[in-house]
Amino acid sequence: MAGEWVDTTLGDVLTLQRGFDLPESERRPGAYLVIASTGPVGTHNQAMVEGPGVVIGRSGSLGGGQFIEGDFWPLNTTLWVKDFKGNDRRFCYYLLKSLDLASFNAGSGVPTLNRNHIHPLPVTIPKSFAEQRAIAYILGTLDDKIELNRRMSETLEAMARALFKSWFVDFDPVRAKMEGRWRKGQSLPGLPAHLYDLFPARLVDSELGEIPEGWEVKSLDQLARFLNGLALQKYPPGDGPSLPVIKIAQLRAGNAKGADRASADLDPDYIVHDGDILFSWSGSLECRLWAGGPGALNQHLFKVTSEQYPRWLCYLGIHQHLDDFRHIAAGKATTMGHIQRHHLSAAKLAVPPMALLRAMNAVVEPIIEATWRRAVQSRTLAALRDALLPKLISGELRVKGAEKAIGVIA
Repeated sequence: MAGEWVDTTLGDVLTLQRGFDLPESERRPGAYLVIASTGPVGTHNQAMVEGPGVVIGRSGSLGGGQFIEGDFWPLNTTLWVKDFKGNDRRFCYYLLKSLDLASFNAGSGVPTLNRNHIHPLPVTIPKSFAEQRAIAYILGTLDDKIELNRRMSETLEAMARALFKSWFVDFDPVRAKMEGRWRKGQSLPGLPAHLYDLFPARLVDSELGEIPEGWEVKSLDQLARFLNGLALQKYPPGDGPSLPVIKIAQLRAGNAKGADRASADLDPDYIVHDGDILFSWSGSLECRLWAGGPGALNQHLFKVTSEQYPRWLCYLGIHQHLDDFRHIAAGKATTMGHIQRHHLSAAKLAVPPMALLRAMNAVVEPIIEATWRRAVQSRTLAALRDALLPKLISGELRVKGAEKAIGVIA
């Protein structure tokens, strides 16, 4: 009913307060998050605000919104909600996220948000605290699932990297056999016996030093094809179908929001899909499993594929050399450091015979697959959240309708 919602101002719903100075030199590692306009930037041993709380960007990155569960220290580049005036805190967080606060930029140089300019902003909110909480619960369910996916993906990737280091760098199974810590048919912690049966019991000399007997030394460019992207400004979208241009910024962000567009009439090799390995060979040198949807591969990015070797071996192999690549790029006397193809040839791995690699694949591939598939699911959830947010906050869509929309993930 119309009476359930009231027309008011943002300042009548909540009071915003400027954050507090805390130079890096004065920060002491502790239990409390230090919050900048773009997100957490460290910890401190003291907090200035009792959580849960809400923060928006005041300087540099304007608006947005962060919901902080525990006590925290908001920096002076932020505005934090000092008084929720009896309203649900998480509802206030979503209310602030729904507003185009960046349009209130009051800075002549660095973008700046003045709280006195936005307190009079007209808003319409549900009068009922229960209704506010229900709206926050609907949107929070989606955000919580996205956060769970992020944490799970991080955990799974850490597991895969630990396995790779154990098998391909430290050669733990081989050393276990050599030291008499393993007998045929016996499993080692966390891994099946049949896989360890396939590891040799000796290390032999190679150009990499000692490697397992029967393994080969391969360079990264022998394992995979590194396809450099196109100068996509030469492929404008025109009137036909188009694709977002995947550049280094999109790779770093993990999505194609705000990307330029290019014609979709490209060689299929230059079209990026979920699960593809993308590796930026200049700039920040990132290597990720793409989960941002179809796109066009821009120059300065490699799409890494292999017909012979599993995706995880190529992906984790690149990560094994990534710090070295970054060091090489940092030493370039250019604005944008980079590596060259001969660095891929110089980056070597010890690679097992195919029988062992297939057995490894049964363990590692599902782990790696789950990381990017969770990210794809989160992209879908974020799109649903972004579609529901303005409708729920404005009252255009009521809670019961939204519950049906997210029923599949509840």
